[in-house]
Amino acid sequence: MSEAQRTPFVESLLEAAAQAQLPGSGIGWLDAARRENLEAFAAAGLPDTRMEAWKYTALRALGQRRFEPGDAQAATRAVDDATYALPGVDGPALVFVNGVFRADLSRIDSLPAGLSLLPLSHALNGDAEPLRFALSRHYREGGDAFARLNAALAGDGVVLRVAAGAKVAQAVHLVMIGAAAESDLAWHVRHIVELGEDAELSLVEHHVASGEQQHLGTQVADVVLRKGAQLRHVTLQNSSAGGTLVRHNSVQLDEDAQASLYVLELGGALVRHDLHATLAGDRARMETRGVFVLNGRQHVDTQMALRHQALNTASDSIWRGVADQRSRGVFRGAIVVAPGADGSDASLSSKNLLLSGQAEIDTKPELEIYADEVKAAHGATVGQLDERSLFYLRSRGIPLTEARAILTAAFCRAVFESLDNDALREHLDQQLMAHLPSA
Repeated sequence: MSEAQRTPFVESLLEAAAQAQLPGSGIGWLDAARRENLEAFAAAGLPDTRMEAWKYTALRALGQRRFEPGDAQAATRAVDDATYALPGVDGPALVFVNGVFRADLSRIDSLPAGLSLLPLSHALNGDAEPLRFALSRHYREGGDAFARLNAALAGDGVVLRVAAGAKVAQAVHLVMIGAAAESDLAWHVRHIVELGEDAELSLVEHHVASGEQQHLGTQVADVVLRKGAQLRHVTLQNSSAGGTLVRHNSVQLDEDAQASLYVLELGGALVRHDLHATLAGDRARMETRGVFVLNGRQHVDTQMALRHQALNTASDSIWRGVADQRSRGVFRGAIVVAPGADGSDASLSSKNLLLSGQAEIDTKPELEIYADEVKAAHGATVGQLDERSLFYLRSRGIPLTEARAILTAAFCRAVFESLDNDALREHLDQQLMAHLPSA
């Protein structure tokens, strides 16, 4: 790396790596993977806007910041249970504070049959070989700086497995809390999720703040659904207004597997979500639903890549964005129907609202088809609220601000209509309403 690339950000993270004492140290393949990814991060540094995947997200300001390596006080920081409580989600829970597992806040003593749920730090102290397929990965793409950093420095996370045929009735709650500390921290979590054949699971991923802070959090998750497995995955991201959060999720669906993903992005100063899904087995089906609601100078960037790789697979994606004041939203949805994936059915819709003349939303749908008898559709729009609808509401005595909120909420609310957890869906709706301009 040149001196120009050796930014304070990179320097501070390399210093953190030199001091790190990570779980699993001494396992040959794990040490090698951590070292290779760290070397790749050091060589390339942060991506810039000349790279297509980062075209709309500049990291110059982040590159000038320094972060302390982890939180020595994380195990004892006071956190109110109400910070992360969610209606309709009262099953097993793993809670992390600034990237550190908190047994006192978690619920894993009595797990339902067929569910295995462990912190990564504990799993690495046992038989680590089953984790090798995920943790030995070397990220080689130029834009994978944060995934490399996570692979080198993640000391904890979740290892979740559902046995073949098991139907886990209660939703599992994974909580990542960014807690106020004496300095800006960098924390990294790594999740490994596997559902066996015909297994079923509801998973709720929750990013929340306890006090104001400007930490950096990275998360990498590998999710594998075996034949006939079904996953419902809800993500509520409401991080600190000053925080930076980067998530990199990979999902593999085998034959007849089904996944439904719901994402609500509300918090954070700079948020990036990379979602990569491979429909690897015949008749695999994936449904994605996402909304971001931005204010101030928030910047949220979602990069979704779906690959249809087998016969008669299907994907259906609906994403909505709302930007107010000087915020900026980015959505890129790329669908590839690979050779041999005949009979695939792919649909992608990205619709966005600008509530301010200074707000910006960049949306880019992409579709590549290399197979036969394929049904595919994609579209994207960026616009403003319908003036006729506003006039209609105002003519009935509704103030302008309230009328705008009603129309904006309706625009977003449709995304979560298929979520079958009524209490959780109502909570997401309340959170969404609280972030609209009238709130």
